[in-house]
Amino acid sequence: MSNNTQEEEVLKQIEMEVRMREGASKLLAACSRREQALEASRSLLTCNARILALLSKLQRLRKAQILQKVGRRPSEDFVPCVGKVSLSGEYLRIPLMWKDSEYFKNKGDLQRCAVFCLLHCGTEIHDTDLVMVDRTLTDICFEDTIIFSSEVGPGFQLRVELYSSCMVEDFSPGPLGPRKASRLGGSVGCSSGKKIRAAFESAAVCGSSGGNVEPGSVSPPLSPDLSALGPKYNLLAHTTLRIEHVQDGFKTHDLSLAATEDNPFWLPLYGNMCCRLVAQPLCMIQPMISGQLKVKLGEDLNCWENVYGVLREQSLLCYQSQEDLESEDKPLLVIPIKKHTLVCVSERDPVHHQSIYISTQYQGEELTFTLTTHTPEDTQRWTQAIWQHVYNMVTPSSPGEGLVVPDLSVEIRTLLSSYYKESY
Repeated sequence: MSNNTQEEEVLKQIEMEVRMREGASKLLAACSRREQALEASRSLLTCNARILALLSKLQRLRKAQILQKVGRRPSEDFVPCVGKVSLSGEYLRIPLMWKDSEYFKNKGDLQRCAVFCLLHCGTEIHDTDLVMVDRTLTDICFEDTIIFSSEVGPGFQLRVELYSSCMVEDFSPGPLGPRKASRLGGSVGCSSGKKIRAAFESAAVCGSSGGNVEPGSVSPPLSPDLSALGPKYNLLAHTTLRIEHVQDGFKTHDLSLAATEDNPFWLPLYGNMCCRLVAQPLCMIQPMISGQLKVKLGEDLNCWENVYGVLREQSLLCYQSQEDLESEDKPLLVIPIKKHTLVCVSERDPVHHQSIYISTQYQGEELTFTLTTHTPEDTQRWTQAIWQHVYNMVTPSSPGEGLVVPDLSVEIRTLLSSYYKESY
């Protein structure tokens, strides 16, 4: 997709979020019940965060256009495999640590807060449902499963932010209005640029309290003009998940606290979040390349077999024909492709053009396979694809460190059906 096309798509998304934000603002002003106001305020905060993320993406696209015009092109080196990530909310749990007098003896004022999570991954932002929390709960549980549709590289960062609003604050209801913002009409006209500019100025003030937040600080209110209309959400805690947090099973992650006990929206967090981060590399589930090949079988120099090859997962599968692949027959030959596999190309052969040599280890044994194609262009295409596939398996997560991108396609399909039973 060209930069111009991407820019048009981003502008459409910004306009849509601006309209959603206008609807949430109108709904917030018309709410007569606190529960309605809490939902509308959450929607408003989410829209602000999405607008800021999309504007950042738009800025990057325009910067890339400028660099392209002055002759600077992206590096032609191999790029890491992209994939999709998911955060299991089948029970995304945040434990609470109430005082004995509050939880067991039920003493003191009953503190009640409305909380939700905002999840950022690139320009894609999701929010969870609202959860009402008081001292009768030992954990905050979000029963959402968040699957990010955008493709991300191994350097992705998934930021989880926990927001809270105190329920004892005074709420002045406005006149009863329409319940759903999706029913608000209107169309995008010539004034969309002004709306986007106005939304940017407002979102920059409110937005989500991303970035570095010092403990004890309070996140900005929704905006000067909207904060008086309803309840305010403040950042309570946050954490950032990366590829090293992708593991098989539910894990506990540390939270950075952004509020102290003297804040009215404060909750006694234990300081951890329990969830499961899943990554599905596309190079592990989609064929990287397929087509006709010739494979040398045995030591006989004249013993070549025409096959239909498919580079997928951690193997180069060689079928007798494409029909055998479609009928799911057993392949004639399976060539393991691992992170230590070596691939090289021989000098030009007058009979078989250039040969591709694949050297790999399998069950402790060193194996070498020889392939050739029908044209020099196909040889280059297959060689580049295999090199790229090996590179995908050894993608650096930090300088000097190699990390194999995990294949969790089976776990993604079951999508985290187990419940993490660790007690706190």
